[in-house]
Amino acid sequence: MFFKIKLLPKNDHLKIKDGSAIVKFLFDDENLEKNFDSFFSLFNENLTKKQKSIFLKKDETELLKYSSSNHEYLYFVKKIKFGEEFSIDFFRNYFAGLTQSLNNKDIEDVHIIVPAFNKFEKYFRDEEYFIQSMGEGILLGNYNFDEYKSDKKKTNLLNVHFHYNNQKVLKVGINRAEKIVDAVFFSRDLTNEPAVTLTPDEFAKRAKGELTKHGVKVTIWDKKELQKRKMKAILSVGSASNNEPKMIILNYKSKRKVVKKIALVGKGVCYDSGGLSIKPTAGMLEMKADMAGGALVVGVVKAAALLNLPIEIVGVIPAVENMISGNSYKPGDVIGSASGKTIEVKDTDAEGRIILADALHYASQQKPDEIIDFATLTGAIAVALGLFTAGLFSKNDQIAEKLISSSKITHEKIWRMPFDDEFKTQLKSDIADVSNLGARWGGAITAGKFLEYFVDPKIPWAHLDIAGPALKHEFTNYTKNWDTGFGVRLIVNYLMQ
Repeated sequence: MFFKIKLLPKNDHLKIKDGSAIVKFLFDDENLEKNFDSFFSLFNENLTKKQKSIFLKKDETELLKYSSSNHEYLYFVKKIKFGEEFSIDFFRNYFAGLTQSLNNKDIEDVHIIVPAFNKFEKYFRDEEYFIQSMGEGILLGNYNFDEYKSDKKKTNLLNVHFHYNNQKVLKVGINRAEKIVDAVFFSRDLTNEPAVTLTPDEFAKRAKGELTKHGVKVTIWDKKELQKRKMKAILSVGSASNNEPKMIILNYKSKRKVVKKIALVGKGVCYDSGGLSIKPTAGMLEMKADMAGGALVVGVVKAAALLNLPIEIVGVIPAVENMISGNSYKPGDVIGSASGKTIEVKDTDAEGRIILADALHYASQQKPDEIIDFATLTGAIAVALGLFTAGLFSKNDQIAEKLISSSKITHEKIWRMPFDDEFKTQLKSDIADVSNLGARWGGAITAGKFLEYFVDPKIPWAHLDIAGPALKHEFTNYTKNWDTGFGVRLIVNYLMQ
């Protein structure tokens, strides 16, 4: 982290000491110049005509000004213009960038003058989430992964004061932001950890060490237990590695009245070389993050426990390494699975769907009200949707619509993809029940169709292919430097509905 951040609700007059930053939002309307002058007159600041005219220009969006008075203040004045340029992610993205910009500015206190909510009611579901998005932005912008840097900088305290007249709303919004981002950070740390450290065993230990502190039961199955339960799909993928596969099972149940039981299944390939269908070097560089689906599940369960959501969650994470040795499973093999269905292996680099076969079968046996799985499953989904958007596959309109609604609120983008049964014909095998690879076209869809074979058809189910947005990308200030923890905020919001 760049800072040790404290988010502090305030409803008093501005009491500002030297070495502070002040954040003010102004609406880009007919009163812009008047409100601009009024704000700076409060601090007896005189701006030059040049400074003022530049800010008032149509294309300028922000003014950064150091105090010219006796006080050592730093002013951030940000324009708000409604229309295509404004979204529900406005404050989250802005504050993430602001936190990062303070890294070398010797600032100890930030005072945010929160604008009135009534101007934003059409964009935010409620006043608490309006504040929450700001808190999330400040905290998300504070993330870095410097575990292996030898020249770490000292982490300084940064007090962030929210000045707003509704203390109850402030406290709820800040509290939710802190708990959710705490869970996102745990997910991000797991995903950004090098594979040499985060083996399947270490993944399991870290999940258990963190979640048991919050009342979650964590069960870890080793190779012997997987053999006992005939989880041949997981065992086959993990057969070549010296680091044996694990199954991580998370059980969270609120002490409040439980309204729903949900199974969350996450792909946990801690490293993917491609197996005998080996990837080129460039294709391997990001494969330490091939367990992002599993990290997402861990993050969601942690957030649910911190927020005491009134639900029951069964988290299922098959954790393996897909490596190469004399024990490798091979293209052309027929392997079994816990469900009893057999799988023809046409490509050992289509391994995520194979381990999820056993995990989804186990999740189905727990008889949840619904199942959602998450996986960095295919490059095809990133080709189709880019790096900012995950693919949603489901025949259940209710789950799909609620996930899309949650996506719009959290700005963790998903897009519902075709999921027609005709694609199943591409997975036919002459020697097994199903092939693990379809034709070249529609690869993300056929991957989802493969998973469908192993889900109880009576249980509502959705599959999210997160191969694009789980990896770092330039679309926001809080995703551009490290793998993102995508999906934690999305699913926590979904569960809160």
